[in-house]
Amino acid sequence: MEEILELLCSKQRLERDKGESLAKNWLSSGDGVEPNFQASLLSLLEADGSWEQRLGGLTGCKLIVECRRCDEEFANSVISRCLKLLLDEEPRVRFAVGETLGLLCKWLGPRVYVAVRDVVLQTIRDNLTRDFEHLRVAEDEAGKLATALSSSPDTSTVDVPRPSSPAAEQILHDTAGWKALESSMKCLSAMVSGCGVAFDVYVDQPFLDLIYIALTHVNRFVRETAFLLCGSLVNGTGVAVASSSLASQASGGDAATAPVTGSIFARGLGMEFAAHLAKGLADNWSQVRWAASVATRSFLLNVSEPSLRSEYLRMLMPPMCLNRYYVAEGVRIYSQESWRQIAGEQGAELVKNNMENMVKFYVAQSEADNHAVREAACSCIAELASKIDAASVRPFVSTALLPALIQCFRDDSWPVRDAACVASGHFVKCFPEECRPSLPVLYELFLANLADNIPSVRQGSAAALANVATVYGQESITFLCSTAATRLAAVKEQADESKKYSSLESGPATFGVVKQAHDNDMALHENQQMFSCGSLAPKMGRGQVHEGGCSGASKFRRPAEPWELGDGCVHLVAELCSVKAAQAEAAKLLPEVSEACRVRHYTHHFVFLESVCKVLIVIARGLGKTPFKRHLEAFIPSIFYALDGSNNLAAAAAAECLTGLSHYLGPTILRGRVEQVDPNMLASLDRVVLRPR
Repeated sequence: MEEILELLCSKQRLERDKGESLAKNWLSSGDGVEPNFQASLLSLLEADGSWEQRLGGLTGCKLIVECRRCDEEFANSVISRCLKLLLDEEPRVRFAVGETLGLLCKWLGPRVYVAVRDVVLQTIRDNLTRDFEHLRVAEDEAGKLATALSSSPDTSTVDVPRPSSPAAEQILHDTAGWKALESSMKCLSAMVSGCGVAFDVYVDQPFLDLIYIALTHVNRFVRETAFLLCGSLVNGTGVAVASSSLASQASGGDAATAPVTGSIFARGLGMEFAAHLAKGLADNWSQVRWAASVATRSFLLNVSEPSLRSEYLRMLMPPMCLNRYYVAEGVRIYSQESWRQIAGEQGAELVKNNMENMVKFYVAQSEADNHAVREAACSCIAELASKIDAASVRPFVSTALLPALIQCFRDDSWPVRDAACVASGHFVKCFPEECRPSLPVLYELFLANLADNIPSVRQGSAAALANVATVYGQESITFLCSTAATRLAAVKEQADESKKYSSLESGPATFGVVKQAHDNDMALHENQQMFSCGSLAPKMGRGQVHEGGCSGASKFRRPAEPWELGDGCVHLVAELCSVKAAQAEAAKLLPEVSEACRVRHYTHHFVFLESVCKVLIVIARGLGKTPFKRHLEAFIPSIFYALDGSNNLAAAAAAECLTGLSHYLGPTILRGRVEQVDPNMLASLDRVVLRPR
C-alpha cells in the first residue's frame, strides 16, 4: 500500500502511471481495501504540498469508486473534497476532479450532480468572460515586439497586429488562459455522461442558455469542450427524442408548457440546438469541427421520427457534407462515417431534395477566409456535378456554382486552385452548354494551371482539359494541340543555370559539379516562404472577383519556367491520347515531346524526364500498340538516360516505364527495339525487366 501511494504521488509521469496500474490490479483482485488506504487518499486531497499529491489522491479515489470498493460515506467525503479542488491551480487536478465526479454520478446517480451543481455552474458563469486589464503588461510587451518588427527592413511588408488592434485582441483571447472554465465544462460533461437518461430532468432553459454561450465563446478550446458536452447531453437525454416531440405536437406544441422529459426536443428546442451544431460544423478550427461532428452524429442518430430528422438535416446536411472533404483527417474520416450511418443509401436523394441550401452553403464556403475550407468547397461542388442528377444541379451552374469555381481558380493557395480546376473540368463535361459562355475565361485559367509551379496542379489541369476536348470536339482539340506544340518547343529556351557558376571549368562532368554548387547555394535556401502545420503562412488570400484573365494571379506563384510549360503539356498529350477524337492530333505531338527530352542543360531536366517516363505507358495504352510503336524508338535513349542518371525518382520512373512497356508490348518486341537503338542498353534493360518482382 505504501509503495502504491508513493508511486501515485510521484513527480514523474511514468511512475504515476505505474502506481495507477498497480492500484487497479490490487483493487480488482477481490481483496478488501484497507480503511487506512482510503483515509490516506482523503488526506492527500487536502494536502497543501505539491499538486502531484492531490492528483495521486484523486487517482486512487477514482479507482476505488470505479471498482465499487467503498461505501457511500467514503463517496460523500470524496464529493466534499472535490468541491474544494474544482478551482485548483493545477489543471490536471481539475480534470481529475471531473473524471471522479463523473464516475460517482454513474454509481450514485444525479444526487452527486445536485450536490456540486451550483458550484460548477457558477464557476462556468464566472469564467465565461475575462477582464484582461491585469494582462496589460503582457500586451505592452507585445506592442514593443510589434514596433520592433515593423521597424525592421526585412519585415516592412509584414502585417503585424498592434496591441490595441482587433487582431491583437483576438490573439490574446485565443491564447490566454481561461482559469477553470475548460475544466469545469469537462467536469459537467463527465457528470452528464455518468447520469445518463436520469439527467434529463435537470435540463432547463437557463442550463441550455449557459451551454449556448459557451458554444460561441471566443476561445476555441472552450468551444470544443462545449460541443463535446452537447454530445454527452444528447447521448444521455436524447433517447426519447421522437416520442417526446410527437407528444408535444399532439398536445399543441406549446414550448412553454411542454413536459420536461426529453426537454431539448419536447419543448421545441431541437431547431435551436441544431442551429448551434451547424455553426460548430463550420468553425474555423478543426478541433471544434470535430467536437461538433461528434455531437451532430449523436443528435441525428437519436432522432427516429423521419419528419423531424428531415427538418434537422436541412440545416445540418450542408456542413456535414463539406466536412467529408475537409483537410483535417480526423474530421474528414469521422464525417464520412457519420454520413454513411445517417444517410445510408439515400445520400444522393437527400442532397437533391435540399439542393438550394447545399448550393448556397458551398458557394459561401468557397469565399471563406480559411483556404482549407475553400478547397473542401470546391471538392463538394465537383461532387454535385459528378454524383447528383443533372436536372437538379443545372439551374445553379451558370448563376452560382461556376462563378464560385472561377473565383477559386485565382486563389493564392495551390490546393484550392487545383480543386477548382478539377471541379471545373467536371462541370464542363456534365454541363457543356451552360459552361460555353465562360469558355474563354476557363481556357485561360486551365492553361495557367497547366504551367503551375506545382506538378500535381499541372496534372489536374491536363485531366480537366481532356474533359474539355471530349465535350467540345475538334474546335477544342485543334486549339489545345497548337498550344502544346508551342510550349513543348519552348523547352529549348530554358535558361542555362550553369551561367551562374561560370567560374567552373566546362567539360563532360560539368553538370554534376554545377548541380552540387546549385544545391549548396545558400541564396536558394534563405528567406524562403515558411509553412505551418495545416495551413500556409502568411494566410492564403481568396481569388479576386473580376471578369476575365489572370490579372489577379497569386502573389505566391512565380512565373513559369519554359520546362514547366513543357511538363504540363506532356501530361496534356497523355490525356488527349485517351480521347478518341484527339488521338490522331495528339500522336503528331510525340516527336515534339521526344525532342524536348533531349534538352538537358538545366537542373530540372530530370523532373521533365520523370514525367515523360510516367506517362509513356498511358500514351501507349491510349493510342494502341501499333500506332505507339512508330514513336517508341525516339524515346528509348531518354528512358535509359534517366534510368542510369543520378536522380533516383527519374530512375525509378524509367524502370517502371520499361516494365510497363514490356508487359504491354511484349518483352521480345521491347528488347528488339532497344537493341536497334543501342545494343549496349540491353544489360540495363535485363536488369530492370528480369529483376525479381
